Amino acid sequence: MHDVSSIVPTDDAFLPDVLDGLSRAKKILPCRWLYDERGSDLFEAITRLDEYYPTRSETTILRERAREIADFAGEAPVLIEYGSGAGVKTELVLGALRGPVGYVPIDVAEEYLVQTAQRIERRFPALWVGPVNRDFLSVFTLPTSVPPGRRIGFFPGSTIGNLDAREARAFLSQMRRHVGHGGAAIVGVDLRKDVGTLLRAYDDREGVTAQFNLNLLARINRELRGEFRLDRFRHEARWNDDENAVEMHLVSLADQWASVGGVEIRFRKGETIHTESSRKYDREGFESLAGGAGWQISEAWVDGAGLFSVFAMSPRAAE
Repeated sequence: MHDVSSIVPTDDAFLPDVLDGLSRAKKILPCRWLYDERGSDLFEAITRLDEYYPTRSETTILRERAREIADFAGEAPVLIEYGSGAGVKTELVLGALRGPVGYVPIDVAEEYLVQTAQRIERRFPALWVGPVNRDFLSVFTLPTSVPPGRRIGFFPGSTIGNLDAREARAFLSQMRRHVGHGGAAIVGVDLRKDVGTLLRAYDDREGVTAQFNLNLLARINRELRGEFRLDRFRHEARWNDDENAVEMHLVSLADQWASVGGVEIRFRKGETIHTESSRKYDREGFESLAGGAGWQISEAWVDGAGLFSVFAMSPRAAE
């Protein structure tokens, strides 16, 4: 059953976030605003590119380890997915689980969220589906109408790498609260590897990632009375060794002015807007991060090429 009442408005934080980020000495824009409907469509196109290995690698793990994932989740679970997007990998997991009773997709892009919920309902007609239109980094509670069952947090796609240490700990702590003492979680994590492979994954030959990044400026123009000349910015991917992260930037190609909501913003030639970081982990690093949020690693499944890992986690017993 589709519980439309669980869809609640998102916070009106877009304009404040943009003005705050672009007023800083080192300009930034939070990566969550990349994912409007157009951005979500472009990201799905990115996942099909040859250079973008994470989706293929994670999908391979979910297929090959389907029985182990089902054993870990147990009977009649409720799957709670954070940043559900198109929910393609979700179908693999739901199809593998034993008698799932509920699915809670959480996403900031409402139209995309509703489409995903409707598709999952058609694919699994006996499944209770309750979409939640929220930024998964905000503090919120799950709908009271979620059916009883062991709650499994699902966070695929290496999105955990987009969060800094403070955000990641806060998110993992909230997920632990959402699933409760008897729950569990399944999290996709991109592993550290050679920098060439990483940069190609974030700067493809077809320019789809560049379109995805530049769409953020187009969104500002559409929604916030922005006046950005997109042809005066270019996409650039960089490796930050101190942060173990690939960074996405929008580079100003000239000395110029832009405006957002009537506020003028100056850009120097070569100045950048930092739009996303994608941090890469080894097992020890992720285990330490998760442990700080009250989780322990139960299983770590890795693809054959050693590019990606899916971690199964359980709440750590109180000490």
